[in-house]
Amino acid sequence: MATSVWYDLRQKHTGIIHINLPIPRLVELSLQHGEGHLTESGALRVSTGKYTGRSPNDKFIVDTPSVHDEIWWGNNQSVSEEAFGRLYHKVLDYLGDKELFVFNGFAGADRQHSLPVRIINELAWHNLFVQQLFLRPEDTGWPVPEEAGFTVLCAPGFQAVPDEDGTNSEAFVILHFEQKLILIGGTYYAGEMKKSIFSILNYLLPRQGTLSMHCSANQGSRGDVALFFGLSGTGKTSLSADPERFLIGDDEHGWNDNGVFNFEGGCYAKCIHLTYKNEPQIWDAIKFGTVLENVVFDEQKRSLDFNSEEITENTRAAYPVSYIPGSIYPGTGGHPETILFLTADAFGVLPPVVRLSPDQAMYYFLSGYTSKLAGTERGVTEPQATFSACFGSPFLPLSPVVYANLLKDKIAAHKTRVFLINTGWQGGPYGIGKRISIQHTRQMVSAAMAGALDQVCYTTHPVFNLSVPLTCPGVPADILQPQTTWSDPKAYEIAALKLAAMFHKNFANFAGMPATISAAGPFPGL
Repeated sequence: MATSVWYDLRQKHTGIIHINLPIPRLVELSLQHGEGHLTESGALRVSTGKYTGRSPNDKFIVDTPSVHDEIWWGNNQSVSEEAFGRLYHKVLDYLGDKELFVFNGFAGADRQHSLPVRIINELAWHNLFVQQLFLRPEDTGWPVPEEAGFTVLCAPGFQAVPDEDGTNSEAFVILHFEQKLILIGGTYYAGEMKKSIFSILNYLLPRQGTLSMHCSANQGSRGDVALFFGLSGTGKTSLSADPERFLIGDDEHGWNDNGVFNFEGGCYAKCIHLTYKNEPQIWDAIKFGTVLENVVFDEQKRSLDFNSEEITENTRAAYPVSYIPGSIYPGTGGHPETILFLTADAFGVLPPVVRLSPDQAMYYFLSGYTSKLAGTERGVTEPQATFSACFGSPFLPLSPVVYANLLKDKIAAHKTRVFLINTGWQGGPYGIGKRISIQHTRQMVSAAMAGALDQVCYTTHPVFNLSVPLTCPGVPADILQPQTTWSDPKAYEIAALKLAAMFHKNFANFAGMPATISAAGPFPGL
């Protein structure tokens, strides 16, 4: 295959190609093509069909000599150059007479580490999505890139044939680092484009000494920056969209010698059970130009039902960060004073807020714990522990130790305080206990960022070896100690020991870590 995707495409293509169309025009074309519906809020509502989330089993990296020894193959599937080449030309043939939409922009708000991207779409709404999610030249003031650092070729209508194409299904997401190309097909879920670019940056930036992170970030009035790490559903977007602070970005950031910077120009918020009361900034961001994925709506009234899980629990809203009042664009900030690891513990045993030592920060960063809930996936009948290294293992081409060591060095250099925040359940597991209120969680987060938890008294958790504050401004003291919220102390102990054992088992994957870090988890021997 040729090294220039853009050249190959233009050689074969006979249809219309639109480049960097304005947002209103993309909305118009999406409606004209029957790709979506305009809702009462002005947002464009679309359906992604069979795939309502990422498809990790359909993601591959092309195994070439230049990357083979660097890739964390225990976490990534390989595909040969030959198989990739055959599929690539099939996709070009499929797109040959299609009306196409091209976005030329950037990923990375730090100009020094910005990656020029070209994203080629079969659908107008997909191009609207990437224009809202990535950095637009007209917004940054940077010139339109003449050459792409990476190209995404997205053809959702093309379906692979596994027996012929070496894929696992009709869907595929393939990263080719040498050709600087991402090939996507068989899935209409727009998040695949976003996360593929994130995976590319997770490969490129650490090799340049910049830590790439799956986290949101905001900044206070005195310039203090906070990072929020967490998997889907733990509250990254909700907690970072704080009316009292300035949003830098909601999902993906880098941390270099200058400070932190957003990889994107937009947000991709979960909106299941969205209410104005709990998340006013996200609620108000759902307006003209916003893309709503799979939200149930009334086709006659064009009204939205954010509470319905009829299609999926993973409903999403994609909008530019400028839709959040007081947001920082392009998203850059200083070195973080506070880091918050977010987990939604459905077992109901972790404290709602704890302070982590540097070794504990490495332990819980590498663990990346949260839990899946009963009913959210077929076959899941009770809460299941999920460990995702660095709070984002599906997007890590390199070993998690690479990212952990970079984080350790930066925490030490900038004396960053680190906390673990449980946004999950108390008083019992999911189905018995209650979820910690977002109002109390916001109070704990605010106290951690303001330094109000630096001087309070702490106690050590008897199972998890964590420092738990005895008091926190604005939070009832009785909810800070999770064991006191259960009616049956023995049942709590059994549940806590069960989760602790899961931590120990998972951390065995990092046997080469220093002994001080390995010992920073739940008490040894439990």
